[in-house]
Amino acid sequence: MSDIGVSLIDVTVIIRLAAAAVVGLALGLPRDLSDKPIGMRTLGLVCLGAAMVTTATLHYPALAGDPNAVSRVLQGIVQGLMVGVGFIGAGVILRDTSTNRVHGLTTATTVWIAAALGIACGIADWLVVVAGLALALAILVVLKRFERHVTSDIEQH
Repeated sequence: MSDIGVSLIDVTVIIRLAAAAVVGLALGLPRDLSDKPIGMRTLGLVCLGAAMVTTATLHYPALAGDPNAVSRVLQGIVQGLMVGVGFIGAGVILRDTSTNRVHGLTTATTVWIAAALGIACGIADWLVVVAGLALALAILVVLKRFERHVTSDIEQH
């Protein structure tokens, strides 16, 4: 690989970022298909952004060789990302006072999950990425159908 000027570290960074983008896009696909306000592009960018910040932190030269510093900085990055994305999610939650119903909770939590998956891609925890994406998609797609079935049965009785 040295012939083209790309190191193994460069390749791993590219894989982590590409994986994050693909994971975010996959998470957003069911939302786009359901015509929801936040879909593939937004969740792909949230996931990619979280992976970029995480990966950049892990590859910061001044932290190299000091696992305690990496641990402390990474903890701060994760906390900051999750809180910051939580604020973005909070912006999509609406309460309809006329019906006393809350809207946007699934959208907000999906954005939060996208950031968490991006962090997992950034640290290359592939088991968490695969399992987290599979569970999130199951909740968004399969449980939605189940929820509709159950609520329609309740409304009929």
